[in-house]
Amino acid sequence: MPQAAQPSPRGERTRGSILEAAEALFAERGFAETRLEDVAEAVGIRRASIVYYFRDKRELYDAVLADVFAGLRERIEPVLLAPGPLARRIPAAVGVWVDYVGERPSLARLLLREVADTAREGGPALLDHIQPFFHLAARVLDESRDDPLRADPRLDPVHVASTVAGSTVFFVAAMPALLPGRGFDPLGEAQLAAHRAEVLAITRRMLARPSARLADPGSP
Repeated sequence: MPQAAQPSPRGERTRGSILEAAEALFAERGFAETRLEDVAEAVGIRRASIVYYFRDKRELYDAVLADVFAGLRERIEPVLLAPGPLARRIPAAVGVWVDYVGERPSLARLLLREVADTAREGGPALLDHIQPFFHLAARVLDESRDDPLRADPRLDPVHVASTVAGSTVFFVAAMPALLPGRGFDPLGEAQLAAHRAEVLAITRRMLARPSARLADPGSP
């Protein structure tokens, strides 16, 4: 059986340019308000050329989400699967998360738009793309059964993940709109560094002696 023809370097560049333009537009306008014509104009090609690479807008959007989340997983997986205690690996992974969103802020905007669109049939489109992260978390916990943090059932991974992810998504995607006219730039070096430090401090506090802290809700 003959092998399928490999895309040319020019074809790969065009496909990459389409994905890059679509990512920016979907993050800025959302799925419904972004047209393939807009993507084509941003790339400098005809709309028909996009359909050569992606069957329709839904397939293009799915490819954008796949690319964004694949990049995050590529960064964060080796950190979480590295040797060492969870108390060291988790903060390291949090730092990777903040740095990645700082480099690729469209992720925060796409996430915010996705979770807000609860009316979509079948739920948010990103559900399939975040499944590998659930599998990764399960693997990390399974391979860390003897870790002191893993042994404490009151340390809820969902609480840690939602606190970390939620704060960064809101900081990057929502705060500029809530502070109009103040020149607030969450991606500025100083602002991003301050946010990173705060999120890491919160993470370490959540990981520090969870049994004692959760047993006394009034403890600082």
